[in-house]
Amino acid sequence: MIRLCALALMFWPVGVFAQTEAAEQARRAMADLEAASAQLDAADGARDRVQALTQTIQAFETGLGAMREGLRQAAINEAQLSKKLQARDGEVAQLLGVLQSIGGNPSPTLFLHPEGPVGTARAGMLLAELTPALNTRADVLRQDLEDVQTLRALQTDAAQRLQDGLTEIQRARTELNQAMANRTDLPKRFNEDPVRTAILISTSETLSGFASGLSEMTSDTIADAPADFEGQKGDLTLPVQGVILRRANETDAAGVTRPGIILATRPRAIVTSPTAATIRYTGPLLDLGNVVILEPRAGALFVLAGLDVVYGEAGQVIGAETPIGLMGGPAGVNQQALSPNGDGAGVERSETLYIEVRENNVPQDPSDWFRTDKDG
Repeated sequence: MIRLCALALMFWPVGVFAQTEAAEQARRAMADLEAASAQLDAADGARDRVQALTQTIQAFETGLGAMREGLRQAAINEAQLSKKLQARDGEVAQLLGVLQSIGGNPSPTLFLHPEGPVGTARAGMLLAELTPALNTRADVLRQDLEDVQTLRALQTDAAQRLQDGLTEIQRARTELNQAMANRTDLPKRFNEDPVRTAILISTSETLSGFASGLSEMTSDTIADAPADFEGQKGDLTLPVQGVILRRANETDAAGVTRPGIILATRPRAIVTSPTAATIRYTGPLLDLGNVVILEPRAGALFVLAGLDVVYGEAGQVIGAETPIGLMGGPAGVNQQALSPNGDGAGVERSETLYIEVRENNVPQDPSDWFRTDKDG
């Protein structure tokens, strides 16, 4: 009787392993990637192909990020569940023995008790009460095993979809490069003076000095500035999907303090204009890599530094969410990009974009202009 009580407690249900959320997240990500693939096919016939490709790349970036996170959670759940099942091998064997002993045809002496008929009756009543608990525990273990098999199958299917998505997003980026090179429909607010710009670059020792000089540089205006965006201040979307590594005026490990924010992004992430603006400068600057400087309104500048590829030229007027460049990183698909293991730890966000906001030559906290409360 004591042995049966202990066995019942040992196999009392402890809850089915919760893998549903990770599996559902991966399935949603697969659906997002399939929708992005269809969107890429439709972009070829879109009237504004640049906009269509931009939205497609953003959809791929969102889907791929969700896919990696779903795969990471599925892998963690599968490993934990497998380990739990392995640790309970002995208990499973005991459970099977008990269930088999009560599941067959009992012999006349199987339920005889040393205390006589009363003891036998009590033992039978106890066994009748324990049988549902034992069966429930067996069902839990069976469900755990099925969950392991489901998660493994899901990882196999999702990994292939992840590889396909990475290939397709690379194709979309290549097509965007070509579409931007062929674009001739952007209006121009002014014609750049390349000589004065070159002099400013050669004499500027800091990003702040260059931005200040640029804001004071006048040009022959041939069109009106973009509409005022005062109502959008504080609600602007960040120009790239990423997580904030360092906020304004925070000192880094090298002891450098900057007035802007630094975002960690995935390789080859697309960078878009947060609002309608005039391009004031694109190209390499100091040791910051490629830089894009936007003027959303007179006296205000958005400085974006650290891009690998830049689009557009000074003087052009662009709309909100217009692509202005791509982050760096390997152009092709590699095994590190396919692995979901590092995504949750931030390892996969290997590129950094610096964002600085200036108004009337005075640096502003970008957090006052952009929505920075949610990771992209």
